[in-house]
Amino acid sequence: MTFLGIDLGTSGIRLLLIDDGGVPIGSAERSYHASHPHPGWSEQNPSDWIAALEDSIAELRDNYPQFAALRGIGVAGHMHGATLLDNSGRVLRPCILWNDTRSHTQAAHLDAKKPFRAISGNIVFPGFTAPKLEWVRENEPDIFAKTAKVLLPAAYLNYYLTGEYVADMSDSAGTSWLDVGNRTWSNTLLSAGNMRQDQMPRLVEGTDEAGRLRPALLDKWGLGGPVSVAGGAGDNAAAACGIGAQNEGQGFVSLGTSGVLLSARDGYHPAPETALHTFCHAIPGRWYQMGVMLSATDSLNWLARITGQNPTELTSKLDGNLKKPGTVRYLPYLAGERTPHNDAEIRGSFTGLATETSREDLTRAVLEGVAFGLRDSFEALAATNAKLDRLIAIGGGSASRYWIELIATVLGVPLALPKSGEFGAALGAARLGIAAATGAAADRIISIPEVHETIDPNESSRSAFDAAYQNFRKAYPLIKACQQQS
Repeated sequence: MTFLGIDLGTSGIRLLLIDDGGVPIGSAERSYHASHPHPGWSEQNPSDWIAALEDSIAELRDNYPQFAALRGIGVAGHMHGATLLDNSGRVLRPCILWNDTRSHTQAAHLDAKKPFRAISGNIVFPGFTAPKLEWVRENEPDIFAKTAKVLLPAAYLNYYLTGEYVADMSDSAGTSWLDVGNRTWSNTLLSAGNMRQDQMPRLVEGTDEAGRLRPALLDKWGLGGPVSVAGGAGDNAAAACGIGAQNEGQGFVSLGTSGVLLSARDGYHPAPETALHTFCHAIPGRWYQMGVMLSATDSLNWLARITGQNPTELTSKLDGNLKKPGTVRYLPYLAGERTPHNDAEIRGSFTGLATETSREDLTRAVLEGVAFGLRDSFEALAATNAKLDRLIAIGGGSASRYWIELIATVLGVPLALPKSGEFGAALGAARLGIAAATGAAADRIISIPEVHETIDPNESSRSAFDAAYQNFRKAYPLIKACQQQS
């Protein structure tokens, strides 16, 4: 038997075919684009997802004979997107994506209502789904009146695969309509957001079978069937399944465009006042919490762009021993910030610039600023009694050993670097496909990857970076005040 993991990302789709032992067989990728018709808007046409999926399937089918033995599929998707369907299943408008900020006024209005934080366990962020529907109700009333179903991107792909309206708990936890502790839709939250339960998909756990691959697709893809389609997961929950983070004390730090610090939790421990996300895991009876910063490697990419370098050239100058905190400070708020500030309007800054400041100084400041931003999330997680004795480091930024040692030192915990291979959201989704098709328990499927190297904190520099972090924390309200006055 073989199994397929689908990672539906913001910029492209990735398919990973694995065998029944979890060993990768082959992969295929396709890219697509988001549109930005107005400042702060970010949308995609779901038809682009389907075209990319079908092209990728054709590549796998043509290049890997094992594809014919497909028995299970899992889908991971970028969270919070609002895909609106009419009563015939037709898409009514482009999907409003997670990084769309048009509904910031509606988000603040919903967040001010007492039930939302109490029941959903989270702040109503502008990127979440509920405020998007409020924006549609207020600005596109004809579309709102025709909306029969609201599906997240992964749930829409499940609908294409199975013909059923179904979504998993982890993805649905980011809508602001879910009772996250009880893992069910909340009629109270739906009513407060002017929505109805019949507009929601059926809920399943990520490891459950959501449905079977439609006969038309079995024929088109050359499969004998049956093929189970799992409930799937939101992208970060799927990444946790790929990296083996399912129990208390297991987690990862992801250095991608945005930065994520995630901790698996055995119970439900909401802390919305910290701006942490508290979501259902894709695994039954599990939750996870994560802090999110919006500009992690994006900060380094920005510096590379304006200095005419590439990120590797910038960080290669820092190879060697970890340096003490620099005199230049960088606040990594290029696109606002989530944890811990929940501030869509704050913007980044440098302080401490001098005539002798070099490009290397700016690079160090950016790396340190991102590390301090991750420390904000670490402190928020620690306040909920999350166990964070060791973290696995993933994402493109983890290729910089200097940056990883810096983050380990700032956080005060070892960071483990996995051996090269598959351990991301596509693998996590494929593992959910195994569970759905075979009924195997999650702990038999979801394993931790082999570690290539563990980077320990630099103890001789810990106190200096602790002091620098405290100064970093003091800078936010001062910079915020300056920006408000300008």
